[in-house]
This record gives sequence, structure tokens and C-alpha cells, in this order.
Amino acid sequence: MQYRLVIFFFLLLIIAIPSAAQKKLSNELIWNSAEFSASFVDGLNSMNDGLYYTQLEESDAFGTQIVKYSYQTGEKEGVIVSAKEIFGSIEKTIDGYEWSADEKKLLIQTETEPIYRWSSKSHYYVYDTEKKNGFPLSDDKLGKQRLAEFSPDGKKIAFVRDNNLFLLDIVSKKEKQVTVDGSMNSIINGGTDWVYEEEFGFDKGFYWSPKSDRIAYYRFDESAVREYGMDMYGQLYPSRYDFKYPKAGEKNSIVSIYIYNLVKNNHSQVDTGENTDTYIPRIKWTKNNDQLCVMRMNRHQNKLEFLLTDLSKSEPFAISTRIIYTENSETYIDITDHLLFLKDGETFIWLSERNDYNHLYQYDLNGHLIKQLTTGLWDVIDFYGMDEEKGIVYYSSSEVSPMEKHIYALEIKKGKTNRLDCCTGMNEASFSKGMKYMILENSNANTPPVYSLLNSKGEEIRVLIDNKKLKENLSTYRLTKKEFFNFKNSDGTSLNCWMMKPVNFDPSKKHPVLVAIYGGPGNNTVTDAWSGRTYLWHQLLCQEGYIVVSCDPRGTQFRGRKFKHSTYMNLGKNETEDFIDLAKYLGNQSYIDKSRIGMQGWSYGGYMTSLCMTKGADYYTAGIAVAPVTNWKYYDSIYTERFMRTPQENNGGYENNSPINFAQLLKGKYLLIHGSADDNVHLQNTMDMVTALVKANKQFDLFIYPNKNHGIYGGNTRLHLYTLITDFLKANL
Repeated sequence: MQYRLVIFFFLLLIIAIPSAAQKKLSNELIWNSAEFSASFVDGLNSMNDGLYYTQLEESDAFGTQIVKYSYQTGEKEGVIVSAKEIFGSIEKTIDGYEWSADEKKLLIQTETEPIYRWSSKSHYYVYDTEKKNGFPLSDDKLGKQRLAEFSPDGKKIAFVRDNNLFLLDIVSKKEKQVTVDGSMNSIINGGTDWVYEEEFGFDKGFYWSPKSDRIAYYRFDESAVREYGMDMYGQLYPSRYDFKYPKAGEKNSIVSIYIYNLVKNNHSQVDTGENTDTYIPRIKWTKNNDQLCVMRMNRHQNKLEFLLTDLSKSEPFAISTRIIYTENSETYIDITDHLLFLKDGETFIWLSERNDYNHLYQYDLNGHLIKQLTTGLWDVIDFYGMDEEKGIVYYSSSEVSPMEKHIYALEIKKGKTNRLDCCTGMNEASFSKGMKYMILENSNANTPPVYSLLNSKGEEIRVLIDNKKLKENLSTYRLTKKEFFNFKNSDGTSLNCWMMKPVNFDPSKKHPVLVAIYGGPGNNTVTDAWSGRTYLWHQLLCQEGYIVVSCDPRGTQFRGRKFKHSTYMNLGKNETEDFIDLAKYLGNQSYIDKSRIGMQGWSYGGYMTSLCMTKGADYYTAGIAVAPVTNWKYYDSIYTERFMRTPQENNGGYENNSPINFAQLLKGKYLLIHGSADDNVHLQNTMDMVTALVKANKQFDLFIYPNKNHGIYGGNTRLHLYTLITDFLKANL
């Protein structure tokens, strides 16, 4: 009897203690703790020989360190330098660094401040690894510097300050001002304006020639571009931040390309044509010191030309150019960095979707096609480079699935392709110099990333980071699986989706659904990849009994040009129809409550949410729109006109797909969220949506985050934001 009582109380004790695998998630754990932080390879730079690499690491005693490792063995070769050694304390951090070409000096960033999405300014230090000493790049009293870069011969450093280009002679430590007319909201030398940075994806506007005797640089005249202003709060009188922002159909900067000759100490302008209402999305030196390639694109972004200089002759004020390549499209052409001039000095490789799918092509310098290197009904995603001695091209593609990315090596002469990764899901590669090794990042929808070192044949040498601790931690929580499915929309097109069902899912019950989306060009949400804290927030909703779904509508990428360009001139139309079809499909599932289907999205996703809550009001009962575009006439020129042309040319496309014009259709619960200092999608979008809703006498919720940009982050902001969204869903869906 006593024995039975012991067993009985022991069983009660087991029942009373929650299983380790039954832990619940919370917004505090997800957004305001290190509970689910993943490890990753940080600040890695391949060294010249391709046998060693350096990366940033943290040390309690010495602060940030630049550490050297062997690719082959993984052994630490030594610490190059630490924050304590450079700055005298560990309070300052090494935020980034660059090696000189001879790897004897380092250019180190600290006290970095972000400006916009890519741009920043820092205090830079020059450090000599042999002499073990360093010095500031410039006098701190003159202000922080931007974009500092060694010359190829390692004797000078070019940088930007106050919209002007400067040079520093490393030996004499003398600073030389190269341009003098730079001015805020007027002239930019050596950098880019806001819209180039945001939409063409770069902010460095100067490039050293191979022999270090010239610098090609951008000059932006944005004096005629209209300003957008934002109030910054926190003091007695709010301060005002005004910057140049060209909206759709408005005036852009006039962009010129100059070449500064260090020997002759003169500036020459490159002839890019008489029409100044064009774009110059890239410039790049070939292997020839006399040849600068300038990409020129018309404002409609459907004609791209490569212009080539010949500086072997004299350099007059206007440097002549010739067209070596032309590409035309009925819709638009995407700009990438996937252009490689080969060492033969006669050919280049370019990534283009000119023939329906994105593929690699080799041309000569007269624009004649030599060979299409890749082919198939799939897209090349990244072009990593080429081992020119072996004739092997390295790239990634969607060949397996538009939801996956895999890495390939193509032997050009044999036409033989080898897949270098072995795992399903999303694979990202970083190659060493000479393409001898690659660091592979692999993850899938339900598994954090693993970083491995592979040789050029795809053979694994060792695992660098396995995130084992995070995986073990995740195993103690009540988690469900992200599962992929597809359905056909009303015109018969199959769309890719994923679904996360509640923990302990009961198919006999009706469940509410949150459709979490983006939906815009060039950004897929339905990928077999780890999505970090967002994935965990979706898990939190599943623990609360919600089903979470995402879908890539028409207009998203990696399914060929026809699918991607199908939304041309009518952004929002096809996507809204697809999301309405998705709601109909979900509503027909026996385990879904069709009266409780909601949507949440950010930026373009906020735009789609707003359209689905108005045009799709019969199908979506609750929506959260974070930082939404509400009319494309409020957004920038380059992005908007790429897909819509100007409002003057396509007024119907703008107005027929603006949720502002359909505010009267709102039926469900609608939450608008925006940062007051959003330099990208301006608060104006939400304010005008509010005006339309009030005019239509529609009730809604609104939350503004003061001084927050498009990312809405910093301090407790993300915790507050997702708590707000979670509470809204619990109350209204």
C-alpha cells in the first residue's frame, strides 16, 4: 500500500511539472531578450592568397578584435589588432574594416552613425600592421568621414566629407580636397542622393582606377529636386530635417560622371549624352586603366546602354564614349552588380533576363554575343564570380524551386554544371579570393542557419557555426512546423504559399487565420529559409490558436520575367486579386473560420493590407498596415516609375490601385502604424489615408512611433510594436 502511494504521488508530481517541451513564447522573449539569437559569421574578409581570412570577434578584455584564421584548418593564426590597442580602451568598437591591397595596413571604422538605409558616417583610423601603430584619417573636429577606401597601390585614401571628395597621402598624412562645391541639399560629390541609394542599392559614388592615378566619381546636382521635411521630437521646439526626395513624375537630380587625374590635378567630365533626365545606375573600371564603363538608362528604365571611355588619348574636358552594349525591354530592366570584365581585356559577363529568364551571357567589347552561359526555365539569382584560369563560373539559381536557392559551378568549355551545396532550403555563399573556398550558409523554414566551409568542388571541410545552442533552446518550446502548399488563382496560375497551424492542431475545429505578406516586386516571403524572430512571432500566434499563412502573388520573383512583370503599369491590381482568391481558398477549408481571416504587412505589405481591407472587405475582417504606401504618387521616382511610369502617363494605374480612393469600402477592424521619421515611405501616406477614412466616416485604429524610420526599431520599440499588433489581433480576429 505504501509503495502504491509513493507511485501515485510521483505521478502527480510529474503531471504538476510542465514538460520542458511545453514552454510558451512571449513577445518579451522574442523581441527583448537574447533567448533566440542566432550566431553568424561577422565581418569576414578573404585575404589575397585565398588561404586565410579575417573576421571580427568580441573579447571581454580587449574589445572588438580582428582575428586571422586558416580556411583549411580553421585554426586561429593570431589577433591582428584589437579595439583596446587602437583606441586605448574597449569603449569604442571596431564597426568595420578594410585591408590595403598589400595587406600591410587597415582602414578601421568606429563610432558609426547610420544616415539612410545603406549610408553612414564614421571616424576612421589607419593602422599599420607591421609597425603596430595608427592614426586618425582626419581631424575629428572637421566631422566624421564617409566611404573611405584605399587606393589600389595602398599609398592614398579617398573619402567623402560634407558632400566633397578628399584624398589623404598616407606617408605625409596630408589631406587634399578634391572637390569644393559640395553642399547639403544641393551638390553631392563622391556619394549618391537618397533615391539612388534606396533604389539602385549603393551609396559610394567614387571608384579608383586600377593604377591608382585616377578617380571616377559621381556628381549629383539635386538643387532642383523638391524637399521633404520631417519633424523630430524630444525637445521644447521640434527640430526639422529636410532632405531631397524626388517623388514619381517629379524632377530628379542631374547626375554627371567626372574623372579626376591625380597626376595632372584636373577634372574631366565623361560624355553621357545631352539628355540629363536619365539614370547612371553603375560605373565600373575594366581591367584596362583607360577604360571606364558607364551604365546609362532612360527614365522609363526600359533601355540600358554600356558606355566605354578610352583614356589612352588626351583627356579633354568632355571624355568621349562609345556604346558597347544595348538592352531593351517592353517593361523595365533591373539593375544589379552582376557585371564582370574579364582579364582578357576583350570580354565581359552580364546577368540579364532579356530572354524571359535571368541568365548569364558573355559579350565582347563591341557588344557581340559570344555565348549564353546558363539556360533553362529558371532564374540565376546571384553571380559570384569566375575562376578565369579554370574557366569556371559560380552562381546561385532557382533551378530546384523558386522557394529555394542553390549554388552551382559551371565549367564553360565542357558545359558541365555541378551543384555545390547538398542541403534543401536556402543557401548563401561567400567565396574566398581566387574562388578556392566558400563559406556556405544553409537554413530552411524550420531550422536556424548552419555555416560551413567548403572547397571549390563543394566538399565540406568543416562546420564553422551550427547554432546548436539555439536549436536545443527551440526544442524546449511548443512549436509547430511551417508547411508549403500551393493553390490556383482565378486565372489558373499556381501560387506558392506556406502555412503554420496551431500547436496541437484539431482539424475538426474552425480556426482564425492571419495572412502575413509583402507581395511586392523583388521580395518573396514564401521561401524555405529561416526567418528569425518573425518566425517565432508567428509561432506565438500559433500557440494562441491562430493559423498563419503567407503567399507570393503575381509580380514576385524567381519564376521568370513573365510572372514577375505581370503587374507592370498596375501595381496592386493582380496582387489584390490573388490575395482575395487566397482568402476564398482558405475559407473553403473545413478547419478555417472564413469570417475570421486577417492580414498583416509592412511597407508594400502594408499597401496590400490596405487594399485587401477595402477592395477585399468581404473576405478580410481585420488588417494591420505598417508603414504603408497608400498612393504611388507619394513614393520615389526610380522605384515607382520602374513599374508604373509617371502619374502624368498612367493616372489610372495610380488612382485605381490606391486604397485612399476605396476607404469607403472598409468594413473590418483596421490598424494603421507608422514611424514619424520614415524617410522612405513618408508619414504623408498614412495621414492621407486617415483623411480619406474620416471623410468616409470609417472607424479605425492609429499608432505613430515618434522619430522612428521605416524600420521602426531601437530600444523597446519592436517589443512595443509587436505587443500592439498581437493585442489587436486577439481583440479583433
